[in-house]
Amino acid sequence: MKALKTTIFFGLTLLTNFLFGQNDSSKDWANLKKYESENMVLNNKPNNVVLMGDSITEFWKVTDNSFFQENNLIDRGISGQTTSQMLLRFRQDVINLKPKTVVILAGINDIAENTGPISIEAIFGNIKSMIELAQANKIKVVLCSVLPAASFYWNPSIKPADKVVQLNKLLSLYAKENAITYVNYYSEMVDDKLGLQKKYGEDGVHPNIEGYKLMEKLLLEKL
Repeated sequence: MKALKTTIFFGLTLLTNFLFGQNDSSKDWANLKKYESENMVLNNKPNNVVLMGDSITEFWKVTDNSFFQENNLIDRGISGQTTSQMLLRFRQDVINLKPKTVVILAGINDIAENTGPISIEAIFGNIKSMIELAQANKIKVVLCSVLPAASFYWNPSIKPADKVVQLNKLLSLYAKENAITYVNYYSEMVDDKLGLQKKYGEDGVHPNIEGYKLMEKLLLEKL
């Protein structure tokens, strides 16, 4: 029952944020206001690690806040966001905070076409641009694989499994060729249908506490 309530909460939060973003896109398409006040407190106070991402990152702190507190992590995930939106807010939500490291976990909402159709190459290009911005500002990058997904409950017409594999191949190769730390969540969480194992997330996209605990272990090994 607890797991079901958590899944419903995540789903409603994602849907609410997505619909708000669509309806109010002309005012704040990249949701630049979300962390504005928190960033003002953190500016000029260098932090250890910033996590940039979407709902998977945003819900992480909600699900296991102690992980962030104990490891000096700053959560900058926004539910429903695509890499185009993250790239637009990367300076204020990452660079200006002067972290030593940024952890980038992004791309699943692009595949879901949350802000419209986009090629895998363009998604990859947005992620590379974030990496290049970080490196230009002497911020170490930890690049994460996209989590497995076989379907999207908010956009069931899309079949994401093969696209996730394609994007992860590009990310993994890029990390290897450029000596970038890479965290492979995908291979540890995928099932035999190229989806997210149910023990790690009931809705097929978002991790539950067990999924996040596994991700924490894999991430800490790389930090």
